[in-house]
Amino acid sequence: MAKVFRPSTRESSILNKIESSKEYARRRALSSLRDCADPLSNSISQKLVESSLVETTNKNVLQEQILHCLETLSRADDFEVDYQNAQFRNLVPNPHVVSLYVTSFVIETLINHKVVVDIFGSDEEIYLCIHQQVVKHVPA
Repeated sequence: MAKVFRPSTRESSILNKIESSKEYARRRALSSLRDCADPLSNSISQKLVESSLVETTNKNVLQEQILHCLETLSRADDFEVDYQNAQFRNLVPNPHVVSLYVTSFVIETLINHKVVVDIFGSDEEIYLCIHQQVVKHVPA
């Protein structure tokens, strides 16, 4: 017979604390996003162009699209965020929710925009470029 696993109270409380701390960090990041969406969109779009990961005909439109993405993220419910991030969830070990959402937006949606000529680099390179800027503006 297979052994039934029954976690002790101590194990359960530790697992609950870990899970609640992750959820708290996620909520804090999304709530602080409202305050810094404009400078964050500027720095992300600038870094993507400077790193030659995104080739565009108009950087200002690229910035507006990323700003629109960040505003959508700040208003989205948990299901919408998880649905958008589903394909890229395993990209890095502990992904930042904002970085992952913007990466997903760049790879899936922005590539079809008329001002974007092409997107270069791997998914992980794009994530790391975006994540460097997100960490400067949004708490982890």
